[in-house]
Amino acid sequence: MIEVKRQVKASPTQVFSVLADGWLYSGWVVGASRIRAVDDTWPAPGARIHHSVGVWPALLNDTTHVLECVPGQRLVLRAKGWPIGEGTVYLDLDPADGGCLVRMREDASAGPGKLVPAPVRQLSIAPRNTESLRRLALIAEGRVSS
Repeated sequence: MIEVKRQVKASPTQVFSVLADGWLYSGWVVGASRIRAVDDTWPAPGARIHHSVGVWPALLNDTTHVLECVPGQRLVLRAKGWPIGEGTVYLDLDPADGGCLVRMREDASAGPGKLVPAPVRQLSIAPRNTESLRRLALIAEGRVSS
């Protein structure tokens, strides 16, 4: 699994507050176009975000749920995007240089996407995750400066 990283000018707690707000999910996750509902317990393990993927009018409704959560440090998600399949996403936050180093890894975990060879899958996943971390940083840093 390829890991992408980004240094963010916000603390791990501040970055995690963006991850913990399920309504912001479509603001930083590339491909998520809207949020339909967020479980009240988000980001506790088992909690779900009900989102849509794609561009109108070709939207697919699906969900992402939490597999693991360590507030301020780690969030592991199972993101569904059928008919492509499901992916497991690891987000780790570490204090660094007065801010936070965010590390993100993802790979297919179920469905047709898993049939694609891993090196080929990563060619599309890594750039998407690089952009997702850029968006996450912009939101977190924007909250710090306001």
